[in-house]
Amino acid sequence: MLNPDLRELLKDNTSRYSLVTAVAKRAREIADTPELNEKCGTKKHVSYALDEFLNGKLEICEPEEIRNI
Repeated sequence: MLNPDLRELLKDNTSRYSLVTAVAKRAREIADTPELNEKCGTKKHVSYALDEFLNGKLEICEPEEIRNI
């Protein structure tokens, strides 16, 4: 099970809500795309999406007014 440090994930002042929403949206994209679904293998879609975020492949753009909520 993947259990990254929350402080590491939110280091760029990303709100928790934006992080969860973006990772869930990406996980659904992975599940709906056959090529990505096969690439994922036995790894769960949310874990794969979170890995993409941690490796800088997934960027979250959010308005300034919802940061640090």
